[in-house]
Amino acid sequence: MAKIKYYYNTETCKYEPIRATKSAIVINILAFLTVSLALALGLIYLYRANFTPVKESKLRAVNEDLKIDWNILNDELKEAYQLANELQFKDDKIYRVILDTEPIPATVREGGIGGHNKYQDLLEKDLEQSSMIVGTFQKLDRLRKKLNIQSKSYNEISGLIIEKEKMWSSRPAIQPINNKELTRLHTTFGKRFHPILKKWQEHDGLDFTAPTGTPVYATGDGLVTHSYRSSTYGNVLFVNHGYGYQTRYAHLTKYIVTRGESVKRGQVIGYVGSTGRSEAPHLHYEVLYNYKPINPINFFQRDLSNEEYEKLIEISKQETVPLD
Repeated sequence: MAKIKYYYNTETCKYEPIRATKSAIVINILAFLTVSLALALGLIYLYRANFTPVKESKLRAVNEDLKIDWNILNDELKEAYQLANELQFKDDKIYRVILDTEPIPATVREGGIGGHNKYQDLLEKDLEQSSMIVGTFQKLDRLRKKLNIQSKSYNEISGLIIEKEKMWSSRPAIQPINNKELTRLHTTFGKRFHPILKKWQEHDGLDFTAPTGTPVYATGDGLVTHSYRSSTYGNVLFVNHGYGYQTRYAHLTKYIVTRGESVKRGQVIGYVGSTGRSEAPHLHYEVLYNYKPINPINFFQRDLSNEEYEKLIEISKQETVPLD
């Protein structure tokens, strides 16, 4: 049973029960609700200030893991970029130097990859990690561009290597006579006293003295452009090696290749003889560059042993590629 509260009425000199009015009841209820709401808000504030919701805690943990992964990604990008720089260095300073070609200009390698506006949408989100994310994407773009240019460079180098291999195999590079068969090498290039004409005149090649029938080898890959008999040179062959180089083989007892035939370095193309204006069996050998005679002695190793020479001939047969 609820307690009844009384008050002393001075007019009647009696204690009378207190009767609550409707307005008082409403005020009391509102006051109670206000105090309750204030207490609830205070408790919520204290809870939020001191305790993190489980869902938010999980999200924060995931976010921290993502930051760690992102930093690892940045480190790996940095290492990849360093490797790309090493590839670039070898490309410009080693491969292209060997192949005698110009390096790729820095303006091409370090060209633009898109302005800052490319990531404007991400920056406008005003995220705490926006600058870090944008920086990583920029590194990735630079790496992608660097590798793309390097890939194109390697394609170019591959083509240059093929062309250089073709040039190296075509360039006169060995003696036309095996040392084992060689009796004497006359190295007089330029003015000399002609033994038959008995006068001084230009001598545009070298003379390899060897017995009749000694094999004569092509000194580089090429195409036979002339094969004929001359009153002065006897049986003579011209081989065009491309890249400005030609070789002439004279006084042959016979040649076994004909005009238009492709030959390879180390291939037998004829045999030593004494045809034309000649006193004894020998090979007159010339090297021409852009139709001008140059000293052939600069195009072979004179100190090779017989075994080394024969091995060189064998390797040349296996590795050289005919001209198209």
